[in-house]
Amino acid sequence: MTATGTASTPTLPAARRIIGVGLATAAGLGVAVQSRINGELGVRLADGIAAAVVSFGLGLLVLLVLVPALPGGRRGLADLRRALRDGSLRPWQCLGGVCGAFLVATQGLTIGTLGVAVFTVAVVAGQSASSLAVDRAGLGPTGRQPVTAARLAGAVLTVLAVLLAVADRLGDPAALALALLPLLAGVGIAWQQAVNGRVRAAAGSALTATLVNFTVGTAALLATFAVDAAVRGRPTGALPTEPWLYLGGPIGIVFIAIAAAIVRFTGVLLLGLATIAGQVVGAVLLDLVLPTEASHPGVATLAGAALTLVAVLVAALGPAPRRGR
Repeated sequence: MTATGTASTPTLPAARRIIGVGLATAAGLGVAVQSRINGELGVRLADGIAAAVVSFGLGLLVLLVLVPALPGGRRGLADLRRALRDGSLRPWQCLGGVCGAFLVATQGLTIGTLGVAVFTVAVVAGQSASSLAVDRAGLGPTGRQPVTAARLAGAVLTVLAVLLAVADRLGDPAALALALLPLLAGVGIAWQQAVNGRVRAAAGSALTATLVNFTVGTAALLATFAVDAAVRGRPTGALPTEPWLYLGGPIGIVFIAIAAAIVRFTGVLLLGLATIAGQVVGAVLLDLVLPTEASHPGVATLAGAALTLVAVLVAALGPAPRRGR
């Protein structure tokens, strides 16, 4: 390749990274929709854990039908068993679904009180810091990635952007205390994306990695729900009749599958930042198109959403970090 061709044509890894950012941003839009759905389901059932069981359980049922029906899914299951037997994939790397289950549970437990905005702030803060650490430790399929100036600037700008977007809603101390749950969920998301990427690499199938994620997450939620029901009693709310309240699980399938497929091109931090951008834009669009009593997007919210996109561009267009050993 000539020097001119090298300068004018993006390399294949760079092109894949840009496409991955676009897909992750689109997935983030879906996460914003999922957050509202699961939050509303938790309010209807008067039990956030029960809402999470319903969401994850429906997603698992879809995958149990879909994955064995597809040739790629069957090959992925066989490759996954082989990887576990020969030790190239460790059993603990299949536990990412526990973090996904915790995130969905916090949606049902806290969004009714916090609102989507404060919930997003807490998740972003935890996810941005954790993504830097996960990439630096080399837990994802891309190996170790140093904390470059562009990546650090993107993470800091993302947190500042979301804080700007919801600055007028952060004055309630009780809400901030409750926000510790989604903060911890955000920390777990980065680890989940890293290990799910490992499972995808071992199985050669994003759907197989998604099935593992939903199987582990559903099992964790069922155990938690059993303990909760024994202590507090069964949920008092009735199952709603609106079909849209049961779409959280299928939306989660799309998000987990996309994340598992592209994390090897983007790294955990860039994947997280692009997803955050999609979440913030999605939350603003939902507030504008389908407003609730608590949603009043103003200039600060729109400015924060725009700054989030700038933050992702800063991290995405900076020099790609080299893989460490």
